Amino acid sequence: MLQKTIGQILPEIALKFGDKTALIFGDRTFTFAELDRLSNRVANGLTAIGIEPGDRVTLYAQNGWEWVVSYYGIAKTGAVLNPINVMLTPQEVAFVVKDCGARALFTTADRAEPILALKDETDLAEIVTFGTGSPEGAVAFDDLIAGGSDNFDVVAVDATALGKICYTSGTTGFPKGAMLSHRNVVLNAAMTAAMNMRVADDIQLTALPCAHVYGAAIMNLCFLFGSTFVLMERFDAGEVMSAVQTHKATVMDGVPTMYFYMLAHPEFDTYDLSSLTRAVVGGQTMPVAKSEEWADKAGCPMLELWGMTELAGPGIMQHSYGENRLGSAGVEMLYVRARIADAEDASKTLPNGEVGELMIAGPLVMLGYFGNEDATREAIEPDGWLHSGDLAKMDDDGYIFMVDRKKDMILTAGYNVYPAEIERVISSHPAVAMVGVGAKPDPDKGEIAKAYVVLKPDGKALPDDILKHCRDHLAAYKVPREVQIVPDLPTTSTGKILRRELH
Repeated sequence: MLQKTIGQILPEIALKFGDKTALIFGDRTFTFAELDRLSNRVANGLTAIGIEPGDRVTLYAQNGWEWVVSYYGIAKTGAVLNPINVMLTPQEVAFVVKDCGARALFTTADRAEPILALKDETDLAEIVTFGTGSPEGAVAFDDLIAGGSDNFDVVAVDATALGKICYTSGTTGFPKGAMLSHRNVVLNAAMTAAMNMRVADDIQLTALPCAHVYGAAIMNLCFLFGSTFVLMERFDAGEVMSAVQTHKATVMDGVPTMYFYMLAHPEFDTYDLSSLTRAVVGGQTMPVAKSEEWADKAGCPMLELWGMTELAGPGIMQHSYGENRLGSAGVEMLYVRARIADAEDASKTLPNGEVGELMIAGPLVMLGYFGNEDATREAIEPDGWLHSGDLAKMDDDGYIFMVDRKKDMILTAGYNVYPAEIERVISSHPAVAMVGVGAKPDPDKGEIAKAYVVLKPDGKALPDDILKHCRDHLAAYKVPREVQIVPDLPTTSTGKILRRELH
């Protein structure tokens, strides 16, 4: 895997499992051979419009089979993939396209309309649209692949070369483009598969966006090892559980809120989830109470992981054959080195049990931030250790427990309060489906913690009930000063709770 490129994934697996079902999307099914041929057509179409090795090509669309074959078609040409969040505004798309110098962009007809002017303002040579109704000035995806050959010789590139630019969420300032090598991407997918024992016989289901590094790692590992990939266009609790039942999925991946919504679904018990042998969760910490509830109701273990864009996906995971230590994100993934550093002095490694910043090293670490040497120097130490920005602690067995994001920590009257810790406690209340904790300015304490709670459909609890539950399980300074019952919480396209919008 150390020498394999993204463009080599489909051709190699098609030789081994050509007629096996590779992708299920909605009512459409594709074999590995079909995906290989379709991505060859994309590669030929891109070459015909002048895309060359090293050019950046942006993918800006919801999950779909066209997205998948475009991803691998782009990689086959030697061009650099630039998958972006489908929720970005036209202004944010313009920033990314200009920043990375994209030469082509794949999207849908409705999203193409507001960004057509970028062809005159940037290096963008062509916009390709999925579906029907392609606007004037864009090329329909069907037309792009119509005249292309089913054969294409994958352009040879080095595994250490730039293969993908993934932009961070940009919660502070402008987003940064994490430069991922082919090795970063392929090795991460392979090691993710190894940690959870994912094999060709597995039927993998996810509603994670393929544009996100977690979703991409799951997609890539399926096509590396021959698993069947059941891809949902977007998350809906009932539709996901129905798909597990219909396709007899053996493994599924998601973020905590996806599992919260499923557990709170009033018809949860009517779905047959018995085919699942592993349910994997990442993106944010998973409360122990919810992991236990899932295992009890769904009948399969909940395996947690931690990762980041700058690693091309997971870096810390629970191993399927190891102890599933609930509350922990797991242990170092293969090819990953992790340590807990003093939050003020990254060169100092803290003793086990102490909270500090999680630092990562090894061949999964990104090449740097595109066109941003200052940010790269801030993120990666001279000796290669990457700052995660996450506070964590490690036990004597090497299990890593995530505490919170450094930037999400609440400083109340001089005390450090971690929203994730409060969320874990409130999630254990039997009436609670989901919770987010954010900071609220306070004239006396500087900041206070406020909890926003979504109740289960049949859950009955008042703010005072939640506060009492907190007082029973938390030190007094950690107890939120306010609790508000809300119908829902703001989330990202991957389902992460947006704490900065909790107000």
